[in-house]
Amino acid sequence: MSEFTTRPEIRGTFGVVASTHWLATASGMATLEHGGNAFDAACAIGFALQVVEPHMNGPGGEVPVLISAAGTKEIRVLSGQGPAPAKATLRAYRDLGHDRVPGTGMLPLVVPGAF
Repeated sequence: MSEFTTRPEIRGTFGVVASTHWLATASGMATLEHGGNAFDAACAIGFALQVVEPHMNGPGGEVPVLISAAGTKEIRVLSGQGPAPAKATLRAYRDLGHDRVPGTGMLPLVVPGAF
């Protein structure tokens, strides 16, 4: 049974990239094909997304990243999601009736670009 997709499949033999738009994904694969590394590809995708999805991306946005070096099982996290306001503590969320930081809504917002 074949799978139906509205996006073209972009495949490579030496790397994997993914994004929300196929043109951005293609730019990441092209970067790898021309000798770039994963970070180069991620930057290419980010810049392409600002063009093809300007309503979803921008230079002041957020960037959560999972990093795993080849040959290791260690996974590192780069949280480029901005600082939370000083009063956004776990205690403050609990006082509002939450057992964890909410995943949606106005309460979990951070200050974009204020690193």
